[in-house]
Amino acid sequence: MSVLSETIDWFSRSSTWSGNDGIPHRLVEHLGYTALTVGIAAVVAVPLGLYIGHTGRLRGLAVAFTGAVRALPTLGLLTWFALLVGLGLTAPITALVLLAVPPLLAGVYSGVESVDQRTVDAARAQGMTEIQILTRVEVPLGLSIILGGLRSATLQVVATATVGAFIGLGGLGRYIIDGQRSSDYPQMLGGSLVVVVLALLLDGAWAIAQSLTSGRHTRVLV
Repeated sequence: MSVLSETIDWFSRSSTWSGNDGIPHRLVEHLGYTALTVGIAAVVAVPLGLYIGHTGRLRGLAVAFTGAVRALPTLGLLTWFALLVGLGLTAPITALVLLAVPPLLAGVYSGVESVDQRTVDAARAQGMTEIQILTRVEVPLGLSIILGGLRSATLQVVATATVGAFIGLGGLGRYIIDGQRSSDYPQMLGGSLVVVVLALLLDGAWAIAQSLTSGRHTRVLV
């Protein structure tokens, strides 16, 4: 029997869809980790990105930081945090947040910077304060790019969270890591396929959101 047919058989088992090790439970865990990580990363990256994009200050430092963090080996970073703070939720979530901040930060300040400077100057000439310019002009007009940063961060976390199972994290990565340990290749392939489908669905949802905001703001500018 081929690995593909064994994978189909794995999907057809009732045990694959029930209990704490079933796909629904692991999927909820994975989405929970993703939402928690992106939420924490947003608290850090969004205000900083808005400040950098609006003022232009610290941009060089932000570019250097995002480039350096993106170069870090994911598994090494997860292992280092696990050794530093111990096993549990803190280590993988901290590592995932660190990996999610760069694309989100870059998306936010790039979105704000993308607004035509003439539009900003016109708003300033009308007497708008800097906060009003940021919230009423720059953020709405740059929203599509900002959502692109959220899109990239979300996909980064969805993919990387699977590796977190190596240091005890739950989620869909358990199928891959546990399957590797027991040489259960159908389970590994099945878990990988679920992660791919989840990533494609989330990517599609963010793409639709970007398209809607981009179209709306194009009509406003016209």
